[in-house]
Amino acid sequence: MPASTLDNEEPQLFREIFPYSAPPRIPFDGVRVPPSPAADPHITDTTFRDGQQARAPYTPEEIVHLFDLLHRLGGPAGLIRQSEFFLYTERDRAAVEACQDRGYRFPEVTAWIRAKTEDFTLVKAAGVRETGILTSCSDYHIFKKLHLTRRQALENYLRVVDAALAEGIVPRCHFEDVTRADIEGFVLPFARLLMERSRESGIQVKIRLCDTLGYGVGYDDAALPRSVPKLVHALRTRAEVPEAALEWHGHNDFHHGLPNAVTAWHYGCGAINGTLLGFGERTGNTPIEGLVFEWMGLTGRGDVDTLAITEVARYAGEQLSYRIPPMTPLVGEQSHVTAAGIHLDGLRKDAEIYSVFDTAKLLGKPPGVLVTDKAGAAGIALWLEREQGLAAGSLGKDDPAVRRLLAWVEEQYREGRVTAVSDGELRALLAKEPQST
Repeated sequence: MPASTLDNEEPQLFREIFPYSAPPRIPFDGVRVPPSPAADPHITDTTFRDGQQARAPYTPEEIVHLFDLLHRLGGPAGLIRQSEFFLYTERDRAAVEACQDRGYRFPEVTAWIRAKTEDFTLVKAAGVRETGILTSCSDYHIFKKLHLTRRQALENYLRVVDAALAEGIVPRCHFEDVTRADIEGFVLPFARLLMERSRESGIQVKIRLCDTLGYGVGYDDAALPRSVPKLVHALRTRAEVPEAALEWHGHNDFHHGLPNAVTAWHYGCGAINGTLLGFGERTGNTPIEGLVFEWMGLTGRGDVDTLAITEVARYAGEQLSYRIPPMTPLVGEQSHVTAAGIHLDGLRKDAEIYSVFDTAKLLGKPPGVLVTDKAGAAGIALWLEREQGLAAGSLGKDDPAVRRLLAWVEEQYREGRVTAVSDGELRALLAKEPQST
């Protein structure tokens, strides 16, 4: 390896891409890389590590309940392959032990530590087979946070990697801030050294590409270090990292969390790391529930328990005091609720017209109705049909109950109402009136 890649005296900050005084630039180099979809795309979980950094700590009991739901959601084939944990507090270690006691094959319990030998003693004590190791890769982190040179950082990282290999523990190196890193000068040389150690030890070292600030983009002709296709392609072809040893961990700062993740799958990254409900620092991580549905679409498989997603959402609201933003895809209260009268009319004729899939079957949530001044007679009729357990289209728009409720709703908005009408209000009004025949 040329000495200049490790012994540079000044950090490479790519100011032409990351000016800081303006949004980051997206340069293009005109070079395209070919897709190479992962043969075994799967998911790993960081709800109890990165996800916990964005909320109050979970109790061990809460962690076990969510871990059980991850096990259900991932199905017997283990779509959700692993889940990682902190080990630093008594509470962390109690949660690890409780999840290990479940005896599940999937998700496998793994650890996360800093690249410090004292942290590694916690890994040995926990009895896990694999641990993540924080190995920051950008000069922003190496020079500005760690106050090290590249060579010093690399030596520190390899010292902990070697300790893990000596104990027969799989090291998973977290290439923190890889989308601002010097790919040619540090990332690829580091990855090649890790693959050499894999061959020498007979233990496959893993690499997690961490888009720490969400800078990654999905364009295959964008330039490094921001291009997700080029990053994955470079690690796979130039550092010879096997699909099963390569993982993507993204953040959602620029709304690219899920698109970047599935792009990584498409270019040969085996594992995507995410969290339940997208919990994570700042704007959060890639949401596991989104990954599950994307995986189903990519593979055509359905051997997962998607009803567990709705259970997660319910548990978050009832036990974790977390109100999911109502328009959040898949899990928000309004994610499968229609308000526009013209759409509601279509739903009455055939739910498939305005429903993304059979939400009742896959999420336990039939398409809902939000009654506002836009609902019209079709919306009121559909609400009544759902309320009374009738088939869609059973009631005519001129049904007396439909007309009475519609007249009341229209009067509400003529008088200045600006909020949606609740189910409770409609039920109370319906109870005061004769039932339709």
